[in-house]
Amino acid sequence: MTREHLTDAAESLRTAAEAASDNAADRLESQADQFETLADADRGPDHGKLARHEHVLTEIADEEGGNVADHVDTALDSVRAYRETVEGV
Repeated sequence: MTREHLTDAAESLRTAAEAASDNAADRLESQADQFETLADADRGPDHGKLARHEHVLTEIADEEGGNVADHVDTALDSVRAYRETVEGV
């Protein structure tokens, strides 16, 4: 079962990586890969895992700013939309 919001987040992060500095681009690609894996996993991520991803992405957005931050914010919106469907906290 694909989790569309997580797939959307991965796509936004790949777009952000294209505009980012080398170090941030590598981190964004890694995050995108992880979201793609989570989107197709048998079981979706829990709130804790999503919170850790949100923290990393917020840090990258703050460091890079501009267009990169805009794309990361779009990815974060997708993550938060998915998170609303997760039971628990």
